[in-house]
Amino acid sequence: MAKVLVLDERRRVRETLRELLSGLRDVEQVDSVATPEELFERFAHERPDIVLIGTQRAVSSGVETCRRLLGVEPGAAVLIFGAPDDGPNIAAAVAVGARGYLRWDATPVELAIGLAQAGVGGDLPGPRVRGNTRGPTVALTERELQVLVGMSQGKSNAGIGRDLYLSEDTIKTHARRLFKKLGVSDRAQSVAIGFRIGLLS
Repeated sequence: MAKVLVLDERRRVRETLRELLSGLRDVEQVDSVATPEELFERFAHERPDIVLIGTQRAVSSGVETCRRLLGVEPGAAVLIFGAPDDGPNIAAAVAVGARGYLRWDATPVELAIGLAQAGVGGDLPGPRVRGNTRGPTVALTERELQVLVGMSQGKSNAGIGRDLYLSEDTIKTHARRLFKKLGVSDRAQSVAIGFRIGLLS
C-alpha cells in the first residue's frame, strides 16, 4: 500500500488528485502540499512512497523542486504531472531523475498503473520502450530524430518545419512515425522517453 504526496499550488488540482488517488486500491494515504518548502518538510518526516510534482506555470519551480529532492533523496520515486504539450518541463524533469510523468487528465487506470510501476522503479504506461541504460534502443531516421529534438526544445510543428525547410504536413508525418516507433501518443511522451533511453541529452 503506497503513501502519496502531491505538490501543486492549485487547490482544485490537489483536491481532484486526492479524490482520484484515494479511490485506488493500492493507495493507503494521499497528502498534498502547496509549496516546495512544505514538500521537503513533509517528505523528511513522512517518507511517502511516491511524490507527484506539478510542472505547469502554477508551480514554476516544479523541475527545480524535483532536482532538489532527488539531490537529497536519490531513491525518491518522483512523478511529474502536467499538460500533454508541456514537453520541455517534462523532459527536464526526466533528465534530472524523475521516474516519468502523468498527464494532468490521466484516467484512474493510468494513475494506478503509473503509481504502481513508479513505486517499483519502472517506467510509466504508454511508452512501450523500457530500460534505464543510456544509448538508443529505437531505430529512428535522421529526420525523425531531428523532429524529436525540435519537440524537446518546445518548438511547434511549423517551427520545426522552418528549421528543416520542410512543410508542416511533412513534419506531422515524421511525428506520427516517431510516435509509432516509440509507442507513445503525444509529444510530451516522445520527449520524456527520448531522454530516458538516450535519444536526447
